[in-house]
Amino acid sequence: MHDRNDRKQANGRNNMTFKLDRWQEEVLKHEGNITMRCGRQVGKSTVVSIKAGEFARDHPGTTTLVIAPAQRQSSLLFDKIRGECNRMVDQKEIEYADEPTLTRIRLTNGSAIYSLPAGRTGYFIRGFTIDLLIVDEAAYVPESVWRAVIPMVAVSRKLRGKGWIILLSTPFGKGGYFFDTFHDPDFKTFHVTSEQCIRIPKTFLDKEKKRMTKAEYAQEYLGEFIDDWNQFFQTALIKKCMTLPIWDFKTNYSIRNSYYLGVDIARYGGDENAFVVTEIDHKNRLRVVQASTTDRVALTDTVGRILELDNLFKFKRIFIDDAGVGGGVMDILLEKVGRRAVGLNNAKRGIEKAETPRQRGLLKEDLYSNLLLLMEQSRIDMITDLKLLESLKSVLFEYTTERNLRIYGKYTHLCEALVRAAWCVRDRGLKIFLA
Repeated sequence: MHDRNDRKQANGRNNMTFKLDRWQEEVLKHEGNITMRCGRQVGKSTVVSIKAGEFARDHPGTTTLVIAPAQRQSSLLFDKIRGECNRMVDQKEIEYADEPTLTRIRLTNGSAIYSLPAGRTGYFIRGFTIDLLIVDEAAYVPESVWRAVIPMVAVSRKLRGKGWIILLSTPFGKGGYFFDTFHDPDFKTFHVTSEQCIRIPKTFLDKEKKRMTKAEYAQEYLGEFIDDWNQFFQTALIKKCMTLPIWDFKTNYSIRNSYYLGVDIARYGGDENAFVVTEIDHKNRLRVVQASTTDRVALTDTVGRILELDNLFKFKRIFIDDAGVGGGVMDILLEKVGRRAVGLNNAKRGIEKAETPRQRGLLKEDLYSNLLLLMEQSRIDMITDLKLLESLKSVLFEYTTERNLRIYGKYTHLCEALVRAAWCVRDRGLKIFLA
């Protein structure tokens, strides 16, 4: 907080003095929707916790809901809100109606504050009428949650003139609801960088600049929506395709549909194996229904995981990267499941009529372009999965001096499994590539 003359707050803090950044003062004063994209550790959760406590105090009988992609994240912010409420109780500004819990605060004036995880669908937060909605790490909240939660503020907005929304987050690429709020006149916007915060040592930020890429530093500490021009899969396109909030095996599995598995084996030095399951229904609609990872383990354990999934889904094909260490897994699978196991190894251009499953080689761009085309033509639905989203976003491309396309990235193993699972449309010979 800026080192200037102390200012006594005139909004009921019982002579408590605070040194607030100017932007924090503006957040506290504003009545309406607020969206904040901030670098790390600039004080966004601190000012929001104060605002939440004051809102509950100054507006009796209201409901405040704090959500985040996961309960752990919403709990961290809720802990700060509870700490602010404890201070206000000590100063006799408010009284608790009962003992606060880890997820609920109730005041004698009828106001309540709740903390819940958003999850993938917003299922746990349905049913509330919300006067103040606070969303932490808003850039990471699935789009399906926004569709569930935004109508919940409408009643308060019409009847009470409230229904305010406060979003705070570091950015996570362009596209999606959080990004859109910065172009929405209904929101007061704040952009605060870590370099503007005098509480963060410059020496620390200098070290982070050396440790991180320019794009990573710009996103994490400068709060920038990074231009994703060199992302192979644009963020907005990925979010558009993540239309399945959840897929449950017991509820959604059907013997009428065909299932396929894509597998990416952890390389030497890698730490995770990746597994992606796709489904094609009787209308030839493709869905990504499961994405998971396991720690790098012995090849026999990886085979065991594949066979376990196969026992559940009864796969038509199991597509695996059989180059390098994947070759050992492929050899065992050929013994266990026969020609249902197919190797796709980026080694060479595809052989149309391979004599054995081990002869199918593809250019990497063939696999990736197949998935991109499916996404651009809206021919694929994906589960809402943050790790899968991160993996797709991490895929970058460039053209070499020889004008060859190079596809690369730091966290591509789930995407590598996905591009193989999505190859099922070619394996089946489906004519889905005509707009």
